[in-house]
Amino acid sequence: MNITRSFFVRAEPQVARTYLQDFSHATKWDPGTQRCERLDSGSIAVGSRWRNESRFLGRPVTLIYVLARLDENRVVFEGSNDSAGSRDDIQLAPAPEGGTRITYTATITLRSRLHVVLDPLLQLFMRPVADKTVDRMTTVLNGLR
Repeated sequence: MNITRSFFVRAEPQVARTYLQDFSHATKWDPGTQRCERLDSGSIAVGSRWRNESRFLGRPVTLIYVLARLDENRVVFEGSNDSAGSRDDIQLAPAPEGGTRITYTATITLRSRLHVVLDPLLQLFMRPVADKTVDRMTTVLNGLR
């Protein structure tokens, strides 16, 4: 199951990328994230890891995320646990009027035989969550200088 949202923020691409590459900031922009802590130290780079604790469909869920890709205009995190995989693909493009056009694709893969039945229900649940994520991320990034 994946869901994509595109939106504009006033922060320039480099400022937005620098903020978003630190997944511990997910507590500020992801409505489900309750806690997110980095598991390693040093400069953030491909391979950096975080433990993300969220509430999903009313249940606590912990995933270990890895920064899978970090380019000038793209940040990709991949998370997993025994029952699911997650991919957050954030693309950043300079907007003609200044600021950044963000395209955010969240993909969730359930590791269950019931995924065929659960995926459509998950899609219904994720639509309002995606909208809240856009609202929060926009507010946070617009507040950066």
